[in-house]
Amino acid sequence: MKITLVCMPWASIATPSLALGILSKKIADTFPEVETETVYANIDFADWMFHQGGYTANDFGFFSLESYFMGCGDWVFSSALYDDTSWRVEEFRREMTDSISAERLETCLRIHRTVPAFIDALARRIVADGPDLVGATSTFQQNVASLALLRRVKELSPDTRTVMGGANCDGPQGEALHRNFDFVDYVVRGEGERTFTQLVAAHLPDDADSGEDISRIPGLCWRDGDASVSNPLSDRLLAPGEIPSPDYDAYFERLRRSRVQSWSEPVLVVEGARGCWWGEKHHCTFCGLNGSAMTFRSKSPHTYLEEILTLAGRHRVLDFYAVDNILEMSYLDSVLAKIAEAPFDLRIQYEVKSNMKLSQIAQLRAAGVVSVQPGIENLSTRVLKIMDKGVSGTLNVRFLRDAESNGLSVAWNYLYGFPGETEDDYLPVIEQLPALHHLHPCTGAGRIALERFSPYFDRPDLGFAERRPHWQYPLIYDLPDTELADLAYLFDTDDRGIEKAIADRLDEALQEWRENYVRSRLSYADVDGRIELVNSRPGFAWRTMTLDDPVEVELFRALHDPRTNDHLVRRAGQRSGAWDRPRVEGLLADWRRQGLIFVEDDRVLHVATEDDNQLMCRIRRESQKSGGPELALELAEEPACVTIS
Repeated sequence: MKITLVCMPWASIATPSLALGILSKKIADTFPEVETETVYANIDFADWMFHQGGYTANDFGFFSLESYFMGCGDWVFSSALYDDTSWRVEEFRREMTDSISAERLETCLRIHRTVPAFIDALARRIVADGPDLVGATSTFQQNVASLALLRRVKELSPDTRTVMGGANCDGPQGEALHRNFDFVDYVVRGEGERTFTQLVAAHLPDDADSGEDISRIPGLCWRDGDASVSNPLSDRLLAPGEIPSPDYDAYFERLRRSRVQSWSEPVLVVEGARGCWWGEKHHCTFCGLNGSAMTFRSKSPHTYLEEILTLAGRHRVLDFYAVDNILEMSYLDSVLAKIAEAPFDLRIQYEVKSNMKLSQIAQLRAAGVVSVQPGIENLSTRVLKIMDKGVSGTLNVRFLRDAESNGLSVAWNYLYGFPGETEDDYLPVIEQLPALHHLHPCTGAGRIALERFSPYFDRPDLGFAERRPHWQYPLIYDLPDTELADLAYLFDTDDRGIEKAIADRLDEALQEWRENYVRSRLSYADVDGRIELVNSRPGFAWRTMTLDDPVEVELFRALHDPRTNDHLVRRAGQRSGAWDRPRVEGLLADWRRQGLIFVEDDRVLHVATEDDNQLMCRIRRESQKSGGPELALELAEEPACVTIS
């Protein structure tokens, strides 16, 4: 038996497919006699774009990442799916004229006209190799390209079995795909490691009872004559031990032959955990991630560490992207602590929760984590409560501050449009944003989308009773609204929350933050009983400041974490009877005018990052305190702490 697994556009060419890497390894381990080939058609397509001329890495990135909420990546392949190079061109042009540049629109139209030839050539190449089964993985904007390929494969070789799986096939989406595209023989819903393996077993040449087996495979969509049948999903999720380390050899072999290697540096994809431990308790109201598999499960630290180091050694790649929805916190003292001791320096991207403490952020940085996605999403505690995020606005700012101190890049978006929010949740924050210009800015602001599997989708009573398939789907698919309602992941709905005028003010303030970030600094050194501060943020005229009053120093130190005014008044009074409430509140008012603090939901936090020299002193103290002689000796060679003036 021969299997061909395909990764279609618009999967990033910078990363191998985790899904196909795992499946190919699972099949090889389970059925050594089965020949499995993995085709990176996304790289094939990037080479095709290069050969066509006039396309760049930015063009590929637009379809792969930037246009997800417009569906451009799926639409350009609709001409191949429906074998019609004029497929809804005028409708697309009308919809996109005000949304993207004229140059970008012309790129979409040109690709739309020419991709049928690419799909035909790819399908002929695959069929010529004689596979018994062709499977395509579909996540984000891979859906239509995958469907177009499988349609053409089925036309060229009717006896070849076709399969789709991936995040776009979860739950009702997978049923709708199978029901409406009869050239897809099977759709794997949910986790594929067990289901796809059982499907392969049912098609082995010596299996005489394959039909009965197929009817019992959990999560599988199959055909009984002309009827589409969807087996119930399994009530037993995969244990971490059932998930093998991915095989990425096919990716690197294909990348070495690519003419567009220079478009990006390869990044290895790893998975330590599935599900979300926060979402199990409090599912964020707008989040549709995890679909039917929210339950949190993590690999053993030994297994995960071995996987990371083995992949790095085998492929000579130091950049890693962890796809975990949230960090398994026990990895800080196990996996990441061991990575910090590894003989080479990894560069890792991770998703974390934004209530992490400074010491935990320092652990991330020591292990080679250089970029994090902490799910900040808003700086108003009240809005964060509406989201059910489990953090406050000041904790989010604390994370930004401590990440900046440790040299961590932070990927985050500012979201708005939540039922029950008001302008009062935004205006005080907007007024204080200039104080944060030295911290990593968000990539942008946007009104939330209604996503399948989110509480907002599952519970219309939370505020989004009216919903219809997102406007991109009718441009792409020739299906009635009732079928699009099952196939869609994104939905249009009436706006909630703040009005456009406030959203525009927020967007302008965040744009100013992004523009000022590179020239902004606010740092401090805590030396000899005083606080020395340096500032270069454009919104504040002062450049250096010294806090030498013992009570002021005490309060500044206390504001490393969010504090209430009452706490600060008590703390000041314990230090000196001359400090009463009016004096403390007057000091805080001065510090707010000077951009030293962030005030939100009766909590106050200082926003100054640790000066490089100050950070070094803290690391030395913590190392010596924890008995880290090697680090202490290394740091002892650095200059002593000095005063900033």
